[in-house]
Amino acid sequence: MKKFSYALAGVALAICLVGCGNVRSVLNRESEETKESEEREESEETQEIKESLFDRESEEEASDVGGYSEGRMGDTMKTYFFDYTVNSAYVCEEFEGFQPAEGKDLLVADVTVKNTFNESIPMFDSDFQIQWNSDAEEDYDVPISYYGNEVSDEQLPESYELSINEEKTGLLVFEVPEGEKDFSISYLELFDDDSEGDVYFVFFTAEKQ
Repeated sequence: MKKFSYALAGVALAICLVGCGNVRSVLNRESEETKESEEREESEETQEIKESLFDRESEEEASDVGGYSEGRMGDTMKTYFFDYTVNSAYVCEEFEGFQPAEGKDLLVADVTVKNTFNESIPMFDSDFQIQWNSDAEEDYDVPISYYGNEVSDEQLPESYELSINEEKTGLLVFEVPEGEKDFSISYLELFDDDSEGDVYFVFFTAEKQ
């Protein structure tokens, strides 16, 4: 009778142990699932943070891209280094004996440049470009002085220096397609590290004389 009781007690203990083992197994599985879920949530949050940081950095980089400004005849464009104003402009078939290529006219623009920087600055005629009323990528040009055609003392030289606060007025002469009358003269800021700043356009109509 005692053996039978012991046997029943052993069976009961075994059942208890098995039951406890199953409970522990379930608890362990639930704990692992909870841990995986938490890790997954943390991973998703980390990814969201990374994406947010990436978006913010992208926006900051985009904000560093050079800006755009435009004006009209007589407006003073204030660049990082200097102010420039297109005072007047006209189109003609020849200038001081210089004749353009076939199918071209000459645009003569009176321009004032003033150094507003904190030191002397070198200037070049090619700082300024002419554009006309077209969407073609190559529909622009630089002054004829860039090609060695300095035909008047009134032209701004191919290169010159402006002292602090110095102002200089002269002519920029461009070859343009015959028949065009709507133009813009632009300047793009360029820095010593080869980076680009803002770009400026002065839009105007020049009648033929």
